[in-house]
Amino acid sequence: MSDKNQNTISQDTQAQAPGLIAAHAEYVKGAVSSTIGSVTGSQPWTASGEQAKAHAVSDMKAASVSRDPKDLGFGKVEEVVGKVAGCEGMEKEGKESVKGTEQDVL
Repeated sequence: MSDKNQNTISQDTQAQAPGLIAAHAEYVKGAVSSTIGSVTGSQPWTASGEQAKAHAVSDMKAASVSRDPKDLGFGKVEEVVGKVAGCEGMEKEGKESVKGTEQDVL
């Protein structure tokens, strides 16, 4: 692979990381808003939180399209954080990156 292609891939990877991080942050914000709405009985807070979560999921999917978890994943840490946060995509990508690491070792 040429240096130019490698640089393009590296730049694409760097551009995706903030998108994924921002989307996860938006999801957490939405989950908190939704929970506050549920606890206080505020329908606008609940609706706003659910809307933010749906938008964040869409953004996460878009940012993950060309991300190869075997190369860019965080392994077991990503899997555990995904479980704790209730983020199925993060959990799945963590498992896939763990498998990729295990295959590299074998």
